[in-house]
Amino acid sequence: MKLRELLGPLPEYRVAGRSDIEITDVVYDSRKADEGAVFFCIKGLEADGHDYAPAAVERGARALVVTRELALSRPVTQVVVPDSREAMALMSAAFFGFPARAMTMVGVTGTNGKTSTTHMVKSIMEAAGQKVGLIGTITNMIGEERIHTERTTPESVDLHRLLKRMRDEGVDTVVMEVSSHSLKLRRVAGIAFDVAAFTNLSQDHLDFHGNWDDYFASKKLLFGMCAQAVVNCDEDASRRMVEGRTYPVTGYGIREQAHIMAHGIDITPRGASFMLQIGGQTLPVNLCIPGLFTVYNALAAAGIAHVLGATGRSILLGLERIRRVPGRFESLETHGRDVTVILDYAHSPDGLDNVLNAIREFAKGRIITVFGCGGDRDRGKRPLMGEIAGRYSDLCVITSDNPRSEDPLSIIGDIREGMVRTACDYTVIENRRDAIIYALGGARSGDVVLLAGKGHEDYQEINGVKYHFDDKEIVEEFFAALDARE
Repeated sequence: MKLRELLGPLPEYRVAGRSDIEITDVVYDSRKADEGAVFFCIKGLEADGHDYAPAAVERGARALVVTRELALSRPVTQVVVPDSREAMALMSAAFFGFPARAMTMVGVTGTNGKTSTTHMVKSIMEAAGQKVGLIGTITNMIGEERIHTERTTPESVDLHRLLKRMRDEGVDTVVMEVSSHSLKLRRVAGIAFDVAAFTNLSQDHLDFHGNWDDYFASKKLLFGMCAQAVVNCDEDASRRMVEGRTYPVTGYGIREQAHIMAHGIDITPRGASFMLQIGGQTLPVNLCIPGLFTVYNALAAAGIAHVLGATGRSILLGLERIRRVPGRFESLETHGRDVTVILDYAHSPDGLDNVLNAIREFAKGRIITVFGCGGDRDRGKRPLMGEIAGRYSDLCVITSDNPRSEDPLSIIGDIREGMVRTACDYTVIENRRDAIIYALGGARSGDVVLLAGKGHEDYQEINGVKYHFDDKEIVEEFFAALDARE
C-alpha cells in the first residue's frame, strides 16, 4: 500500500519527502519497525516517540509521522501532523481496510458496568444468531476464542489490527468498552459507532484527567461519534452526555421514567429477578448475578440489543445465559462451607459502594472486606473508599492492591484517613496473600468475605515489576488446605 493512500483520512498534514513509497506495516514501537513500516512518533506520559525515530529508521522504517519535523542523519519521509495520535488512528484504519465499517459497532462507556454490560450484549446478540466480537478489560473475544488484552481499549494500531481479524473471521457485531483514556488519547478516532451507551459516572482516573470536567468531557466524546445512544436515565450526567444531539436516544432506568425499565425487582444471594418493560412488552428476567447494579447492566444491554433489532426472546435468553463475568461479583468455591467469598474488581468509590450494598441485601452474618488502592493513581479516592468500606463492613482488612512505584504503607495511610471516620473494626496487613488468608481464617458461618479491587487480574505490580498473583488461586489453596487437614 502506498503512503499517500493512508493519508486520505487525515484532516491536515504536510509531507516532507515522497508519498508514493510502499508501506508494509504501521507501528508505534520502534522495536517493531521492520523494513517498510510507518513509525508513529507518539508523545506519552513518560516518553516521547520522537526520541526513538532514529532507532526506527535504523530498523527499516520508511516513513515517520511526527508533530515536528526531525533532523535525521538518514533521509526518510516525514508526515507532519498536528496530532500524531489521531493520525495513527485514522491511518491505521486505512491500512487495515477500514474494518469497522464492515461490522455493527457498539461502544459502551461509563465508570462502572462496562465489562458486565458488554458481556451481556455479546450473549444477547449471539442468542439472536450473530457472531460477536468483544473488546474489553478482561479479554478480547471472537466468538468463543479468547485473545489476551493489555488495556481496556487497545491502542489504535492494535485495535484496527484486531478489528480486521474480526471482520475476516465473519464477525457481525463488535461490542467494546470505550475508556475515557482511549477517548482522550484518540484511540477510537474515526470509528463510527452504530450505538454508544452510557452506564454511569463517578470519581475515577482523576490522576490522568486532572479534574472532573476533563473526565466528563472525555466520556462525552463518544457521543459525537455515534448514530444513536442508549443512556441511564437515573444518572444526572446522561442528559448532558447527549445534549444537543439530534440522533435517537433510548433511555433505561429504574427510578426515572424511561423507554426501558425494570419493575418488581427481587435481589437474592443467587441472583436478581425483575419484570423488563421493553418495546411494548413486559418480560420476566432472572439473572444469575446478584445486585441492583446487575439490573442496571442488564437494562443497558437490553437497550443496546433492542435498538439493534434483537427480539424479546433473544434478550431474555441472552441475559439468562450469563452465569458469571470473571472478577465481577464472582462467587468463589468454598468447598461446601457456610461462608460466601465474593471476588470483585471494584476499584472506585462508587463501584465499592455498589458491591457492598449488594452484599448487604443477602448477608446472614458479618461482611469482611479485603481491599487496597492502586499506586500512581487518583489519591483522592483512597479515603473515600476507606470510608465506604468502613460504613458497610463489619471488619476491614486494608492491604495492597497494585502499589506500582508507591510505598504500599503510604497508600494504606490514605485509605485509613477515611476508615477512621467510621466505627468499623479494621486491621492492616500489607501482604495481600496474608490479608486474604487472615480474612478467610476468621470468617464464621454465614459471613461474607469480599475481595475487592483486583477482580480478574492475575498479577500484582510492585516497583514496576508484575508478579503472578491471583486472589482466586489463594482462596482455592486455602480451602483445599482445610480439606486436607480435616
